[in-house]
Amino acid sequence: MQKGRIAIAATVVTLALGLSACNGDEEGAAAKDTPAASTSEPETATSEPADEDAGGDADGEAPAGGDIAAPGTKLKVGDKAVLPFEYTSDKKGTVAVTVTAIEKGAESDMAAFGEKAAGMTPYFIKMKVENVGGTDMAYASLKLNGVLDGGGATGVILIGDIPGKCDNETAPAEFTTKGASYETCTLSATKGEAVTGASFDEGDAYSDAPVVWAG
Repeated sequence: MQKGRIAIAATVVTLALGLSACNGDEEGAAAKDTPAASTSEPETATSEPADEDAGGDADGEAPAGGDIAAPGTKLKVGDKAVLPFEYTSDKKGTVAVTVTAIEKGAESDMAAFGEKAAGMTPYFIKMKVENVGGTDMAYASLKLNGVLDGGGATGVILIGDIPGKCDNETAPAEFTTKGASYETCTLSATKGEAVTGASFDEGDAYSDAPVVWAG
């Protein structure tokens, strides 16, 4: 395991934590080889009415496999949420995300992030991702935010994973058809209150009212 980078931000730091494009070559490898973290002020998720334009595939059709989860939807760990996905400007579709577990790690697991991660406890948000719309989403990457027991954000942003315990896997090359699926993990961490939930806030419809899974 290589020693990673960690940075502390004085103001809110924005990082894409939803599905993002990944070419599966040197760029993807660099993200795994240089873990990093930063902190920001916690925010509390709020609920808003569903956005009628939040769902649909590239042709605007309703997804097969369930209704699009409305912004602000509250779920339990183990539940599935069908969510809109934008891979690139000309590719749009839907995925089904099931948070399967939220596991607590040990402080020693954060060694790769360096001295600034001292005192942080990691949490492993494990999930299954399914291609619902049939859009070509090969090498896409999905990450979720950790949610504290009290409902707030952790204030810690991490780049990287913990090999063997929380591997942030990109979608395989075959993730191009309806029903294709893979499993992955998002690493979260906190210095205080426990992480007991996970949230999806990718896209305008969910940025202020994430979909949240709680234990």
